[in-house]
Amino acid sequence: MSSGGFKDTTVLVVGGAGFVGSNLVLHLIKEGAGRIVIVDNLLSSDVGNIPFHESVEFIQGSIADQRILNRLPLEIDYVWHLACYHGNQSSIADPIADHDNNTITSLMLFEHLSKSMQPRKVVYAAAGCAVAEKTFGDAEATLEDAPISLFHDSPYSISKIIGELYGNYYFTQTGLPFVKARFQNIYGPREILGAGQWRGTADTIWRNVVPTFIWKALHNESLILQGDGKTSRDFIFIDDVCRGLLACAQRGNPGEAYNLASGHETSIKELAEIVIQQTNSQSSTVLMPRRDWDHSGKRFGSTAKARRELGFQAEVLIALGIQDTVKWTLAHQNQISDSITRHASFLRT
Repeated sequence: MSSGGFKDTTVLVVGGAGFVGSNLVLHLIKEGAGRIVIVDNLLSSDVGNIPFHESVEFIQGSIADQRILNRLPLEIDYVWHLACYHGNQSSIADPIADHDNNTITSLMLFEHLSKSMQPRKVVYAAAGCAVAEKTFGDAEATLEDAPISLFHDSPYSISKIIGELYGNYYFTQTGLPFVKARFQNIYGPREILGAGQWRGTADTIWRNVVPTFIWKALHNESLILQGDGKTSRDFIFIDDVCRGLLACAQRGNPGEAYNLASGHETSIKELAEIVIQQTNSQSSTVLMPRRDWDHSGKRFGSTAKARRELGFQAEVLIALGIQDTVKWTLAHQNQISDSITRHASFLRT
């Protein structure tokens, strides 16, 4: 459903070559945005993901580079800050790189926007995992005003919270119309395994559980269930997330946070079963203990606030979302295989 509020606007998508960013750009094209400026350093993304369209302009580089900031249009209507140093494992392997690509980026972007222009809204990709309760017991839906711990599992989680804090600062001090979109576990087409540069661990490739399970299931490889398969997550389809990001820009109240969540808790074991069924795979599941660093056992996000204030709720059931993602993966196997193969020499060392 078109929101109709982006026609002929000038928008900035930081991280627009990534999984979420490139899908958002497609939605913005459909919405009739007049000029879509993408900034991406391709650290964890793929230039082939950028939609080819006359309204799209790509600037390669980091938003933390003043030279890149100076190239931005003087007037921008909407900003989505989606860039990050993906993800937990990479940040643990290299906390400094995480700081350079997650923390400094947010600070410099918000400083520039506050001094140089007055966008209608700045939407920040916050992390639901950074505020969710750390529990392996029964999970309760995480509210947007849930207390935030001072103890985190990864530099990535820390940097995402810092991004929220900087945005809150510029909102209160300069009036920057800053809205936090708290992501849960997003999945769907255009997430390319191995996209970008090697970032220190095999999780450069096996970055998220859904594309990893689908790829391995298509090749009849074992699916590893961390935490003995008892962990759970809130899986939300990419098209739903893009609708939520547009809603945050149009109807989100500055200073507020909104969960972009399905509101459903799905165990990793159940996810594996869905993937195996959708791929007609001979894969088996292997139970493994939880990762030493990961204390986030079960979690899902509350949907009440986003539904009430944004008019947003997820629509795609996980079985249908996985079905669409499997179809996309089958259609892009060569691209994904090439992306994985680029890192083969690092995996051998």
